[in-house]
Amino acid sequence: MASSQPGTGVSGLARLRSALPFSSRDWGLLLVAPGVLLFSSFMLYPIFYLFYISLTDATFAGSVIGGGADLIGLANYAQLIGDSQFWTSMTTTWLFVAVSLVIKVFLAVGIALLLNHVRVAGKRYMRAAVIVPLGFPGIFTITVWRGMFSDARYGVFNTILGRYNELMSSLSAPQALLFDVPIGFLSGRWEAFFAYVTTEVWLAYPFMVIIIVSALQDVPRSLHEAAMVDGAGALQRFRTVTLPAIKGPVLFASILTAATSFQQFLIPWVFNQGGPSRQNELITVYGYREAITFNQFGLSAAILIVGIAFVGMFMYVAVRYGGLAEGVGDE
Repeated sequence: MASSQPGTGVSGLARLRSALPFSSRDWGLLLVAPGVLLFSSFMLYPIFYLFYISLTDATFAGSVIGGGADLIGLANYAQLIGDSQFWTSMTTTWLFVAVSLVIKVFLAVGIALLLNHVRVAGKRYMRAAVIVPLGFPGIFTITVWRGMFSDARYGVFNTILGRYNELMSSLSAPQALLFDVPIGFLSGRWEAFFAYVTTEVWLAYPFMVIIIVSALQDVPRSLHEAAMVDGAGALQRFRTVTLPAIKGPVLFASILTAATSFQQFLIPWVFNQGGPSRQNELITVYGYREAITFNQFGLSAAILIVGIAFVGMFMYVAVRYGGLAEGVGDE
């Protein structure tokens, strides 16, 4: 009697499943529905609401909810097209993303190769040291870097450059090799831009190093040995063995860090609020200032929607042509 119960239960479950109007695919969709709803609530709804605000003339917080704003269509977007500050901000933002990304990729790949080399001793401790920047809050790290880039003569970098000048002068070096100290790192456009990029690289390179080191550890040692037997040098082995193996992870890390750089707000705001004279206003700082300083919430929403659209297009191109979605959906 006991042995028939399992069979009866299984057949009962089978009859129940066959009676319900759901296929296996429908059951899968039903199981992921809660996650999709949560994602929509926390991610998609705010974006759609932001887009709605961008279609209004909202000029103060809560004006949309309180009924103090009217729909004006795409007028805010038309205003952006004719705003020179918008184009300055977009150009500066993309330049910031491109320069910082190139430096991060070369620096992270170089450090990862060093940390994965068989002849390097103490790699475990070196890897721990590399990820130290991840252990500090971003605002703390940015504030420290701001102090280091201080315009004062006795700021950290100005002090280092001053000592360098003294050393070169003692060696009777040409005047062209000396720096005009103090340098206004936060008061000059390109000096401040350099400070932004340096800080951004410091914040992001540990993540890329971790990804690339993990990828390097998956490269079979036998491939390198076979290439060495064939007479390939170190540079040729990197180009034919290492680089193809880490291309995917490097692209993955680059996309994430590029998206983060595009949305960077704290660095320019803490350093000099996108100065001097709004020349280094990244897109998020530009949108924030329009809302908080000038009370143009509708225009600010349009700025941020444009930024989101650019990030979305960049991610689509990377996934579509970068092979990041390769294998997804394969049966």
